[in-house]
Amino acid sequence: MTAQTQLKPQNLPQHVAIIMDGNGRWAQQQGKPRVWGHKKGVEAVRRSVSLCRELGIPSLTLFAFSSENWRRPEEEVSTLMQLFLMVLQTEVKTLHKHNVRLKVVGDLSAFSDKLKANIAKAEQLTANNTALTLNIAANYGGRWDITHAAQALARQVQAGALAPEQITEALLAKHIQMHDQPELDLLIRTGGDLRISNFLLWQAAYAEFWFTDTLWPDFDQQVFADAIAAFVNRERRFGCTGEQVRQLAALAKG
Repeated sequence: MTAQTQLKPQNLPQHVAIIMDGNGRWAQQQGKPRVWGHKKGVEAVRRSVSLCRELGIPSLTLFAFSSENWRRPEEEVSTLMQLFLMVLQTEVKTLHKHNVRLKVVGDLSAFSDKLKANIAKAEQLTANNTALTLNIAANYGGRWDITHAAQALARQVQAGALAPEQITEALLAKHIQMHDQPELDLLIRTGGDLRISNFLLWQAAYAEFWFTDTLWPDFDQQVFADAIAAFVNRERRFGCTGEQVRQLAALAKG
């Protein structure tokens, strides 16, 4: 059975999230500073965005910087912030050209005014794009996300606008990050570790997990296609391969 007849867009995940792990180890294997791995990781981001667009996957969320990453060496954190700013300034026009909407999710209060201004500018430029929503999780933690939502409801209770017994799972969900996007279907982690590291705790409740030893800078469209194929096998109970996913991407390209 061909990819066109067996593997259809509706079988694919509607929201994919990736923990992009292994940049530092990749750089060390090359005899380079850890920062080199973060810079090379930008190329893997481009490849992942491209495949999602080709397949018509509506939402892609990338774990760029966790709330725990502030504990890293000061020089590395500073470089990550500079890289984030540089990527925002250089990549947003390309995202806009390809009809990609950019959203940055997380606690932005800890960032510099310059970085926050560039985030706002990038989000505003791409706000009406419809091909793909690219969520960048920055200074994000799953526990922070749930706490932030609970605080929002607590303020409504304090103001007398909401009774505690009116708080439901559905109401809390409306205050969780990315509540207006498809539910998370597939969570991928590169780099070999088998944990989700406080990422999308609420959103991942019914997601399929897929782990790979591949370090993030080496995460290419073939590895990504294998992850999507694994999801389709689990969800739809019929066989397909990474090659069929790539064929579907080729068909989407036209």
